[in-house]
Amino acid sequence: MPSISPNKPYRVGRSRTGLGLFATKPIKKGSRIIRYFGPLLDSKKKEEDEIENKYLFELTNRWTIDGSIRENVARYINHSCRPNSESDVKPRKRKIYIRAVKNIEPGEEINYDYGTDYFKAYLKPIGCKCDSCEKKRKKKRSEARAERLRLKEKAERKAKRKAEKVAKEKAKAQEKAKEEKAKEKAKKKNGKANGKYLNGSGRPKPAGKKVVAGKRKSSAAPLHA
Repeated sequence: MPSISPNKPYRVGRSRTGLGLFATKPIKKGSRIIRYFGPLLDSKKKEEDEIENKYLFELTNRWTIDGSIRENVARYINHSCRPNSESDVKPRKRKIYIRAVKNIEPGEEINYDYGTDYFKAYLKPIGCKCDSCEKKRKKKRSEARAERLRLKEKAERKAKRKAEKVAKEKAKAQEKAKEEKAKEKAKKKNGKANGKYLNGSGRPKPAGKKVVAGKRKSSAAPLHA
């Protein structure tokens, strides 16, 4: 890491993405924090136009600053979708400054928006790791967990209702079978008690005199010779 004067309001330190620049003193909104500098590249020169690295900072269509040199401490400033700083470009002076857009407290990481082109080329493929995007991902993960829990609880309630319904139907079926069994038992009992009357068997004959087949008792008085 490059040495930094203790008078400067920043230091290089470990960040979520590797190294980053952190405030060591309060930085007021609107104040210049650091200059982004390096060799000027002329796009009209083929050998310079072909230089490619992630620290190139375009000033104009022709001039670009190559900030990959070690002395350029500003290159440690990371991207943020909700930054606390911004790039203040001075095309005529061919200079770039990083300026605070809000008050920055000691210990806070200094960051600015790298722009759409850089984001699409370098950050989108791997996923932006700035605090804002991390919070969004954390929120989405939390919402996803909550949704899974909701669906799980819904499924459990549904399974419980189904089990209760099956148990109720089973109990109802058992009760019905019990009633049918009781009716059948009562029917058999009644049939057994009245069995001598079934099909006319055992039915009592009407009261009267006993008649012997083939014989008839005459009611006339006997004749005397």
